[in-house]
Amino acid sequence: MKVSASQPFQIVYSLYQHEYLGYLFESFVIHLDDKGKLTLQHQNISSKNAPEFAKGLDDTDYELIELMDSMQQDAVVKKFYTKGNIKADDFFLKIYDKDKGNELIQQEIDRYLERRRAKILERLKGKKVFEMGNDGEPAWKQIEVLEEKSTVLFHFRRNDDNTHYFPTIKYKGEKVDFQYRGSYIICKEPAWMVCCGKLYSFEKNVDGKKLQPFLNKKFIIIPKNVEETYYNKFVAPLIASFDVYAKGFEINSEHFSPQPVLTLSELMGSSNGNLFGEKTNGASDNEKMVFELSFKYGQFKFKADHLSPVSVSVEKKDEKYTFHRVKRKLDEEKDILNYLTNSGLPLKNSKAAIPKTTAFGWLDTQRNELMKRQFILDQKGKAQKKYFIGEYKITVEVKENIDWFDIHAVIKFGDYEISFKEIRKLIMKKKMEFTLPNGEIAVIPDSWLVEYSELFAFSEEDEHGEPHLKKHHLSLVKDLENGNLAKVTISNKLEGLRAFEGIDEQPVPKNFKGDLRPYQKAGFDWMQFLSKFKFGGCLADDMGLGKTVQTLALLQSQKELGATGASLLVMPTSLVYNWEMEAKKFTPKLKVFTYTGTNREKNPEKFAKYDVIITSYGIVRLDIDLLKYYRFNYVILDESQAIKNPTSNIAKAVRELNSRNRLILTGTPLENSTMDLWSQMNFINPGLLGTQSFFKNEFLNPIEKQGD
Repeated sequence: MKVSASQPFQIVYSLYQHEYLGYLFESFVIHLDDKGKLTLQHQNISSKNAPEFAKGLDDTDYELIELMDSMQQDAVVKKFYTKGNIKADDFFLKIYDKDKGNELIQQEIDRYLERRRAKILERLKGKKVFEMGNDGEPAWKQIEVLEEKSTVLFHFRRNDDNTHYFPTIKYKGEKVDFQYRGSYIICKEPAWMVCCGKLYSFEKNVDGKKLQPFLNKKFIIIPKNVEETYYNKFVAPLIASFDVYAKGFEINSEHFSPQPVLTLSELMGSSNGNLFGEKTNGASDNEKMVFELSFKYGQFKFKADHLSPVSVSVEKKDEKYTFHRVKRKLDEEKDILNYLTNSGLPLKNSKAAIPKTTAFGWLDTQRNELMKRQFILDQKGKAQKKYFIGEYKITVEVKENIDWFDIHAVIKFGDYEISFKEIRKLIMKKKMEFTLPNGEIAVIPDSWLVEYSELFAFSEEDEHGEPHLKKHHLSLVKDLENGNLAKVTISNKLEGLRAFEGIDEQPVPKNFKGDLRPYQKAGFDWMQFLSKFKFGGCLADDMGLGKTVQTLALLQSQKELGATGASLLVMPTSLVYNWEMEAKKFTPKLKVFTYTGTNREKNPEKFAKYDVIITSYGIVRLDIDLLKYYRFNYVILDESQAIKNPTSNIAKAVRELNSRNRLILTGTPLENSTMDLWSQMNFINPGLLGTQSFFKNEFLNPIEKQGD
C-alpha cells in the first residue's frame, strides 16, 4: 500500500533474516492514524523515493536508507556477479550450493554485509526498530535500542579434570539473563545482540563469535589434554582485551618500559651467485638482510606489528599456569617505528628486507642514534656465519706531496684495523664482505661507496703499494674536504693554481626540513650559482640520488631570498604525487598548487597566490595558450627527455613558457643519440648550441666521422 507523504507517517527500520545473507535491515514508511499510531498501511523507502518524505527524515535516516539499500539481495547480486544478468535465486543457489558453492565469494559477501550491519547498528539509537513478521509486516515486534553499552565478564574455572568457560553480561550493573531466551547475534564484529526485545551493544568491541555458543549453552568445557593450546591461543587474547575472572590459574599485571630489539638475519634464499650462476665471495646485489623489530618489557618480548594495548604471555610451571598481562606503551613504540621508517628502514609487519651493503651502511650511519635510544642489536641464523654488527669507522687524511696527494686512511671494524689498500682491493673486485680475525663477517657499508666511490676509483698505488691521487684530481680532493669526508692539507700555491674560483657555499634554507648529503648540497650550491648568473642548467643525477630534494631546496631558498612569481614544475603524470609528498616533507612552508585534472580551473592569475605550481606535460600541451602569458620565476622540467624530440608538440609548448630561470632534471639525458641533448639544452639556454642543423652539421657529424 502506498503511503502519502502529505499525510502523517513514521519511518521505521525492520530486521529480518535472509536464507543466505543472514540478518538484514529494510527501511519503511508507515502511515499514522489520527492518534499517531502505526497502521498496517506501509511501503518500502529507498534512496530513490526518500526525498518525497524529506520532512520526516534527518541526515541519519538518509545514511541508514542508503546502507540498507546496499544490503538488499538485488544489490548484493549486482555487486558480486559481473558476468551479466542473473536472477537472485539462481545466483544464491549457485554460490551457496553445499557441494559446488564458491566459499571465497561467500566470505567476501559476508564481510561486505558485516561492515554494513555494524554501520547501521551504530546509527539506530533513537530510531524505531522492529522485527519483521513472517508475512512481511515491517512493524511486527518492536526492538528497544539500548542507549548504553553492556559489559561482558568471561569466567574461567580450572579444576583437576578440565576448565569451565562462560560469559556473564551486565547492563547498567544488572545481570542480563540472555541464555535460553531466544537471543540472537545480529552482527559479530563487533557484537550486537537481541534479547527479549532489546538490542544490546558491548564495550571493548566484543566479537560476537565469543558469545554465540552460549545463547543456548551454560558453559563450554576445555578438556585437560588441550588446555595448554587453548590457554595460549584463546584465553590469552581474551585476557589481553577483556575483563576475565579466573579460578585455578593466576593473572598478573606487569608494568615495564619498552626496550627496542632489532634482530638482523640473512634472508633465506638470497643468492650468493652472479647472473651466470657463478659463486662470488662478496655480497651480491641479490643478497639481503632482514631487520625485525620487537620490544622487550622486562622478561617479555613482543613483535612490533602486534600493536595491542595489552599483550599476554602464558607461563607454565609444573601444572600451574600464570598469565602475565603486560600493558604496553604504544606511544613509545610508535615513536621508535617512526624513527626507523624516517631513517630509511622501511618496516612492514615489523620487518624490512634490504640489500646487504645497504643494511650495514644503515647500521653504520644510525649507530649513535640506536645507542641513544637504547636499542638491543641481535642477530640470528647459522652460527658458522656470524656478521660483525659493531662500530665501523673510516677517517681519511689527504696531504700534498711533490707530484701527488698521499692518502692516509684508518679503517676500523671494532678493534680491528684494516688498511685502505685492502679495502680498496676488495671494492675494486666487487667483494663487499670479508672475514675478521675473530671469524665474524664484516660487510663494507654502501654509504662508503657513495661517499668515497671516486676516491676508491681514482686512487693509485706507488711502487711501495701506498695509495695516492694525481694532482689533476684536485677537485676530488676539494670535494672530500667540503663534504667533511677527509682532512685535507694542500699548499696556498696549489690553491692559487685553480683558475676557477669555485662555487660559493650557500646556506640551506631555514625552512628546509631535512639534511642534504654532501653531493646534494653541492648540487644545491651549483643551482644557486646558475641562478645568480642567470644560466639554465641540467641536473643529470642518476635516479634515486635526490634531484627532487635539491630542487625543492632551491625553490625554498628562492622564496626566502624574496623571489616573486610562482615556479612551474612540469613532469610526467605518474610523478605528480611523489612531488606533492616530497614538497610536504621537505618544504612544508612552500605554497604548492597542483594544476591537473579535467576539472582544473583554467585561471593562471590564481598562480600568484602560490610558490610552486605542479603540472604535467600533457596539461602544458593542452593549456599552453593560457600558461604562456604568466611569467614564472622558474620553469623546471622533470624527466626532461620527454622533450628530446624538438618537433614534438610538447617540446614546442614548453619553449613558449615565460620565465626568469629554467632547469631540467633527468637521469637519462641521452636515450637514443646525442641529438637528444639539443632540444633539452636549447630549452634551458636558447642558442647555446646554435640551431638544430648547426649542432648536427658542425658538431655531431665531425665527431661521427672521427669515430669512423
